[in-house]
Amino acid sequence: MEAGGGGEAEEEQVMSEVHLGCPPRFSGLYLSRFTFSSLPLEHYAGGSDGGGCEMAAATSSSCDLPDAVAVDNEGDLVLERRRRRKRDRRRSDDHVLTVQHGITSSLNSVGLQVWKAAMLLTDFVLHKSFTSSEFDGVTAMEIGAGTGLVGLVQARVASKVFITDRGTDILDNCLANVRLNSSTLKFDEAKIHIRELDWKTSWPPPVGTRDASDPSSIYLWAASEIEEAEKATLLLAADVIYSDGLTDLFFDTVRQLMSRGVKKILLCMMQVLYLTLEKRYNFSLDDLDVVANGYKHFRTFFAVEDGCGVLNNAAFIPGLVGERIDLGKVPQYIREYDRGEDLEMWKLMYCYPD
Repeated sequence: MEAGGGGEAEEEQVMSEVHLGCPPRFSGLYLSRFTFSSLPLEHYAGGSDGGGCEMAAATSSSCDLPDAVAVDNEGDLVLERRRRRKRDRRRSDDHVLTVQHGITSSLNSVGLQVWKAAMLLTDFVLHKSFTSSEFDGVTAMEIGAGTGLVGLVQARVASKVFITDRGTDILDNCLANVRLNSSTLKFDEAKIHIRELDWKTSWPPPVGTRDASDPSSIYLWAASEIEEAEKATLLLAADVIYSDGLTDLFFDTVRQLMSRGVKKILLCMMQVLYLTLEKRYNFSLDDLDVVANGYKHFRTFFAVEDGCGVLNNAAFIPGLVGERIDLGKVPQYIREYDRGEDLEMWKLMYCYPD
């Protein structure tokens, strides 16, 4: 989630639902542990060790601090004893993702938090890695990575992953998360390249040279890396749709990246962007109703292909064609979140008009 670092202390603070149950009024960065196994949660439903009750109990919070006091949205105390007892029953093939993140942040630093759309996209990447070889050995790129959660999981099977966002604080946090997880997830840190990608400069990003006196220069691009990123067959983006201005910049970057990339990739291969988002609602004076304005704006940037291959969006901007993915076909692997009803996933491709 591109947002960039900084922001004044007096700015309004926001909090992801994923962090409900984390220590209230905690400042600074926090470590949460997310667990998954090679089988989705539905596999254990109704099992002999608690089944669905265990899974439901485990999805209400990402934070696991024995002495923490957790409160709900209304400030009431949440009793966590039962949940912790259930969570202590580890599966034999459990994996643990350790993610450093902020519990709250200003709007300028929302990339320091973990958002539900990132959890959904992580589930999708895990599902692909456990059930097929489609994502094995690919070059992948996460755009607006935030904490880098999705890219970390993809690194388990990819040959190379570019994790991109804007702002030294967010990129430093991505780097910390790479180091926290390389041994437990068993990936080579050298295959991950954390690079700054400011959508305001669009694509391609400027080429830079590392300078020992400037620590942030490690996030600059080399010309060869831009070439490699343009040949990436797998693009990933989670929860980047929350501001119309940023949505404009995001799609400008994506169109340029994919239009250049499609010319460089072999005809037998395909460049695909998988994007997840959470629809956010507010009251509109124009509509006199509660609407998801940001979502409506998002849908104007690509044509929608139906099952017969027909483009049914009159506002189509040539190049991008989208297909909505049925979330019923994306099992949940990560236990510590609740998907809710407002998440969506899209598959976007760049196609030359006839």
